Amino acid sequence: MKFNLMENPKCSGRWWRTKCISAVKTLASDRALKPLVPTIWLVIVVIYGLGDKLRNFVAAIFIPQYHYQYPVALCFGQVSVSLLFLNLLHVLDLVPLKPYFRPLGERLLVPSICGSIQSVLAMWAKTSSLRTNFFLQILPLLPTVTVGFSFLLKLSSIPSRHFAFLISIIGGTSVVVSAASYGLSDIEPLEYMYALLALILHGFFLVWLAKVSEAECHHPPEAQASACDIYYTQLVNQSWVLGILWLVHPESPWEVLRQGNWQSLLFYGYMFAILLLDMVLNFVVGILALCVSPFAAALLHSARQLAQSFLSLGL
Repeated sequence: MKFNLMENPKCSGRWWRTKCISAVKTLASDRALKPLVPTIWLVIVVIYGLGDKLRNFVAAIFIPQYHYQYPVALCFGQVSVSLLFLNLLHVLDLVPLKPYFRPLGERLLVPSICGSIQSVLAMWAKTSSLRTNFFLQILPLLPTVTVGFSFLLKLSSIPSRHFAFLISIIGGTSVVVSAASYGLSDIEPLEYMYALLALILHGFFLVWLAKVSEAECHHPPEAQASACDIYYTQLVNQSWVLGILWLVHPESPWEVLRQGNWQSLLFYGYMFAILLLDMVLNFVVGILALCVSPFAAALLHSARQLAQSFLSLGL
């Protein structure tokens, strides 16, 4: 029997968000489970950090070895793989998805553009031969940027002012420590500009996703989109944005395809490893922003760099 999403209100955006928030509150309030909350969060952060480290390690081998420095093409490939995987899960009845809904796509157009540009800038930092990575040095400021946009857009899932202030202090200290450890003299002006722009766009992307998810809760249950529907819709938008950007980019699709070493199995292995790891990491951050809060997603994404900057003090 086919699963009809429109007839099952449990697949609505409100149901997904309510269940996620309810689960978090249950863990936080239950006396037996409350001690497990920091451990669960630490495990998630560690697993995500290991995945991010593995992705960067594979990219550091693949890009210089094959001279495949095409950020727009790699971002387009990652989005395409994500869409293919979500559609495959939908066909197997593992993830219920609504068809692309144009009004929802229009509401997600701005964050899709921001997310596309941010992903290209972040990939540019990986593919360019930069001696220092200012992108990573300022990444601990992402939770602060996210909190700022959350207040600006009046989200309901905003952390307390005291906790947000504490995280801001820790993030700022981390950036200062990184600057003192690695220095700023070798950073090019273009990297300064791109890194700051990517940071702002990433925070705005996460907050706008959560804003759309909150707006869905005011719709009738049968018309609400789930977290997966919202994420899927913005992926479709990103595919169009990145596809157009790739066509008008000086590095045309024909040049990118011509430069690929398509007869090497290692080339395929490295590339698909990067695309699959990117897909999983981006999905975790996006769903966390939709189901919990953009602040939690930003904290998860920046936790590894935050820890590394402080650990460098003891080395």
